[in-house]
Amino acid sequence: MKEKKVSKDTPLAEITLRKYERPYNLSERELVKKICLSIGLLQPGDSRDIIVDILYVLVKEKKELNSKDIEEKVKASRKRHKLQMLGAAPSNIRRQLKRLKDIFIIESVRNKYRLTEKLTLEEIFEDKIEKFYLQSIVERVKDYFRALK
Repeated sequence: MKEKKVSKDTPLAEITLRKYERPYNLSERELVKKICLSIGLLQPGDSRDIIVDILYVLVKEKKELNSKDIEEKVKASRKRHKLQMLGAAPSNIRRQLKRLKDIFIIESVRNKYRLTEKLTLEEIFEDKIEKFYLQSIVERVKDYFRALK
């Protein structure tokens, strides 16, 4: 007889947090890269770091951009920084934009993307990730600890 599964082991939400040294003497792109590494958007040693350039462009532009504008600006940024175009395909850029949306860093308004509520990255982290997203994950983990009594 086949055993019936009670629940799925698929997480409803997850976040990776990493602690690095304090940010001294880093370029703006390197700061964005550390942010991506720190919150799990990028893995250490990952050569496909197009998400860094996408977030970098959105932070620098400080305005709403459609995916085509983002793609062009990302390619220009990678060229300026003498980086390969790994992951610069439009489909991958849209996938990375979705990842940024899924953790509340950006939002789309009328098919254009911007930092959530036009906040700074620090404000977004505090309001959307730390107080809301992370807190809901911590509370659910506590539910499991309490249920085990």
